[in-house]
Amino acid sequence: MLEMSKIKKICVITGSRAEYGLLKLIMKEISEHKELDLQILATGSHLSSDFGNTYLEIEEDGFFINKKIPILHNQDSSEKIIQSIADATSLYSKAFKDLAPDMLVVLGDRYEIFAASFIAYILNIPIAHIHGGEVTEGAYDEAFRHSITKMSYLHFVTSDEYMRRVIQLGEDPQRVFNYGAPGIEAIKKIHLLGKKDLEIQLDVTLKEKNIVVTYHPETLNSNISPEDQIEILLNAIDELKDINFIFTKANADTGGMKINQRIQKFVEEKSNCTLFSSLGQKKYLSLLQYVDGVVGNSSSGIIEVPSFKIGTVNIGNRQKGRVRSGSVIDSELKVDTIKAAILSLFDENFRQISQEGLNPYDAGETSKNIVNKINELNKDQIKIKSFYDLSDQGL
Repeated sequence: MLEMSKIKKICVITGSRAEYGLLKLIMKEISEHKELDLQILATGSHLSSDFGNTYLEIEEDGFFINKKIPILHNQDSSEKIIQSIADATSLYSKAFKDLAPDMLVVLGDRYEIFAASFIAYILNIPIAHIHGGEVTEGAYDEAFRHSITKMSYLHFVTSDEYMRRVIQLGEDPQRVFNYGAPGIEAIKKIHLLGKKDLEIQLDVTLKEKNIVVTYHPETLNSNISPEDQIEILLNAIDELKDINFIFTKANADTGGMKINQRIQKFVEEKSNCTLFSSLGQKKYLSLLQYVDGVVGNSSSGIIEVPSFKIGTVNIGNRQKGRVRSGSVIDSELKVDTIKAAILSLFDENFRQISQEGLNPYDAGETSKNIVNKINELNKDQIKIKSFYDLSDQGL
């Protein structure tokens, strides 16, 4: 009887601080597995000083980065994003040929992850995709995410609705698994900082009212520029002088640097505002214990924040379409609407809703389940996918 050819070398690619925070426990699970070898490829904003050189956090956590792939340019126009993707394709190709992974693990929907998936697909490296099937109508990540789904062999989704959508895209239900969101597992397992230690590490004094703000460009909104988007949010915040606002920078999407420049100027002029390039996962999650809510359009406000029993003001359409709990307040990109939504975070009735709500992304031992499922694979059985047609199932 022939011995099964098992998956052994698993390459995890990460391109941003937020993404790494979600992947960290999965990477730890792989590294500690006796039958698996972990490879790490760091790229994107991890290697940019403008975004805090966050690859250092990966190394400080005890991981060895096998390949660093610098693809970011010092501008964030559409043309430079396209150039970054072009650079990534040749650099990823060489890295994958050197590392020869048995499987690539990717999370989400960003352009650098799309480029890596495209190259892995051409090189016949099977892909395991986390957070597929989600909808974010206000960002071009939407199309990247669904494209990655079609190139992937395994799918680890975070809700039953997203499972249904991945299957609707023609993926076999036997390769689609709902193990919940890795970020929720991290909240439960990471030892979070106490308030005093957190204030010392951040060099920030938390006040009576505190809000975290993270705003990314709404890249598919051609009616309003990133600069005008952030100006509307800042105008709303400027009218709320009794609240302490803690900003984290936007990501490396088109217009992200312009947003960060405007926030930097705004914060320098305000005594109730602070800006961080990157908090890192532990400090970010620790901070959520002591604030009254989160404002912006980050996926974290939809997925992780409800687990802290606080509210989220979700602005605009970037996250439109995601499954959400009752603690999320959707707001138009208008000054008065944003201001009213922020004030609602302090309303006792709304606080009660946030306290009682369940997080729809919570499903238990996410990382262990993902890694165990990958470890079950026989390389020889990974074949060309057939399109799973719902009409064939009488649907």
